[in-house]
Amino acid sequence: MRTTPDRIRHALSFEIIGILMIVPLGSLGFGMHAKDIGAVAIIGTALATLWNYVYNLMFDRTMKRFKGRLQKTAAERVLHAVLFEAGLLVATLPLLSLYLGIGLWQAFVMDIAFVVFFLIYAFVFNWVYDQTFPISQAI
Repeated sequence: MRTTPDRIRHALSFEIIGILMIVPLGSLGFGMHAKDIGAVAIIGTALATLWNYVYNLMFDRTMKRFKGRLQKTAAERVLHAVLFEAGLLVATLPLLSLYLGIGLWQAFVMDIAFVVFFLIYAFVFNWVYDQTFPISQAI
């Protein structure tokens, strides 16, 4: 299992790199000011960071219990990313709508665009992270 400091490094590096990528892309893609995209990105990141820690801890414990291992196959990485983003979507949809003053449908479309970006990003980031910082088999 990963240690708490490793989980914190994972969550913070994931979110910081994500913000640095999503603010200019979101601003350009949605024609909104970078400060507005930045504000929802930072608030969303705070939610995502907490969710990231809790979710990955639960996912690893579930993997260890039901699979007897922590290493993920490609299919398990896809499942991991999809479930993470689905949980985050529930929290961020109202945030986008309220803060940006847009309707729920427009917020949903925007959120889906963010989800698609972060699904791909999460898959790549977690694969690279696991290669860079291998999971210890010690419990």
